[in-house]
Amino acid sequence: MTNKLRLILIGLVFILQFPVAVAAQDALPLSERMVQTAMTIWRDSFMLDNDKAPKWRYDQGVVLKGVEDVWYATGKVEYFNYLQKSMDYYVREDGTIKDYKPNEYNIDHINNGRQLLLLYKVTGKEKYKKAVELLRSQLYTHPRTKEGGFWHKEIYPYQMWLDGLYMGQPFYAEYASTFHDDTCFNDIANQFVWMESHARDPKTGLLYHGWDESRAQKWSNPATGNSPHFWGRALGWFGMAMVDVLDYMPSDHPGRASIIGILNRFAEAVTKVQDPTSGVWYDIIDMPNEKGNYLEASASCMLVYTLAKAVRLNYIPVKYATNAEKGYKGIVKEFIKDEEGQINLYGTVTVSGLGGKPYRDGSFAYYMSEKLRVNDPKGLGAFIQCAVEAEMMPGLQLGKGKTVLLDRWYNSEQRKDAGGKMNYWHYTWEEKSHPGFYLFGNTFKRNGASIASLDAAPTKRILKKADVYIIVDPDHVKDNPSPNYMNDTDAKVIAKWVKKGGVLLLMANDSSNCDLENYNKLSGKFGITFTNTSRNMVKNDAYETGVVMSDGSTVFKGSYKMYLKEISTLNVKLPAQTLISKDNESIIATVKYGKGAVLAVGDPWLYNEYTDGRKLPMEYPNFRATSDLVKWLLSQ
Repeated sequence: MTNKLRLILIGLVFILQFPVAVAAQDALPLSERMVQTAMTIWRDSFMLDNDKAPKWRYDQGVVLKGVEDVWYATGKVEYFNYLQKSMDYYVREDGTIKDYKPNEYNIDHINNGRQLLLLYKVTGKEKYKKAVELLRSQLYTHPRTKEGGFWHKEIYPYQMWLDGLYMGQPFYAEYASTFHDDTCFNDIANQFVWMESHARDPKTGLLYHGWDESRAQKWSNPATGNSPHFWGRALGWFGMAMVDVLDYMPSDHPGRASIIGILNRFAEAVTKVQDPTSGVWYDIIDMPNEKGNYLEASASCMLVYTLAKAVRLNYIPVKYATNAEKGYKGIVKEFIKDEEGQINLYGTVTVSGLGGKPYRDGSFAYYMSEKLRVNDPKGLGAFIQCAVEAEMMPGLQLGKGKTVLLDRWYNSEQRKDAGGKMNYWHYTWEEKSHPGFYLFGNTFKRNGASIASLDAAPTKRILKKADVYIIVDPDHVKDNPSPNYMNDTDAKVIAKWVKKGGVLLLMANDSSNCDLENYNKLSGKFGITFTNTSRNMVKNDAYETGVVMSDGSTVFKGSYKMYLKEISTLNVKLPAQTLISKDNESIIATVKYGKGAVLAVGDPWLYNEYTDGRKLPMEYPNFRATSDLVKWLLSQ
């Protein structure tokens, strides 16, 4: 074959394959496609139009929060790797951050700390913790109003802007939760209370962009200190800040109720000014008929995100789901363009501020003077986040009103956490490192269910509140010097709960890592016994040794490889039935028991190490198995 003929054939293969590649790309959800747009624009670092070098910018954190959400929605490691690479450009091994100056006292610089917290929790690398502590140190001395509200920047003295609540408070709340800095939650809640008390317009319920305590700014109302207008993106920042902070506010902290109250007033106000025709929002949100005003992308994305997430987590009434759905459809119609296989976001204003040089007077004419940008990172990142929420909405009914309870009694291993406190860590909802169930729990939440943990022996009263109960890898003395063994009394309570309609997931381990003898007091009631025979004893990275094929129809839809290592095989007798076997050995079994159902498997194989893509090769889609199993459990 000549070189010329070879090149022609290679070209023909590429041409024939190209439509398939484009079709596969088009089949991806818009959230994922927009992440790929971001990864194309900012391949190695983060620069905007006039930058001479990459800078530590809050905009990047908005994009990367969307990337994080898509990683957890897909289990594709390339998104985590991109996020880590992006932050590693700035974070040095000693924890210092390139281009970050704490003494500038710019609240914007705190936002990217959320990604550093994620990286620390996932990888455990000390450099990320040191960088997190560096950002936290700024808040100790950050200048404040007389009440205690953070100034937006030192160069904007005595001013609180709605933007600043997003830049500082979600990081502050996650830090407080992670390191048990519980006194911070009073401060965090107060930031929202103070902002609303000063900036909220009693007539419309909307919040003005900024508030000047000193009344020294030309833009500030002499009586109230407020700026003249309701800027859409500022409201979007404020809404996103509330729903993200609530992820970390303790359930019993009074500040939680305060923020939820503000969020409900906020939702009522912003939906009243949602454009009835397009479904999206204007740049100056309450002046749709003013000449020059326009529909703005970033504000619309942020408000849809706020409403959709707040409905999903039951912070606001379900009626607002209609507003979120209409808003998302409007965003896609008004702002998204598919151009040569890449989706792009139009209609985001580059910036809108107050004061500074040249002076920004907060007038309507000023807001209209700022330019729009295609794929501005603030809008692009907000779109990814709102798309992830919107893409969940059709499937939320499956788990709506259902609670998934994870045992932390029979498996109660503890170790010192990041804050130095003894805490549960092995197969827990909260743990984001390899041994945790964070992604498993996230999948339940993506299907509309609530998750909770049980730190005591199950009782009839406790189980009555649960729809799904999961017991995984019960301790023996090797794991815990004082294990809580399954006993006959507990087994009877659990079996009665299943008979009345409960759904039970039993996940064991091989006998050297799990107490099977007492566990079988429970599983035996359903015709299932975990044996001391172990299989799939994978050595190093010989992944094929751990292959178990899906059942293809009942629970795990389609035929694909699952990866389970060091499994306890099962003895199965009626009424239980083997669902999946390997070499004539039972691996997974199910049983209908009264009105309820049980699934038993000899391995806790859906922990982060084997679902989040960071270790397991793509040909073993345990992430897909997680989704299939969750849907089956919630549908029983």
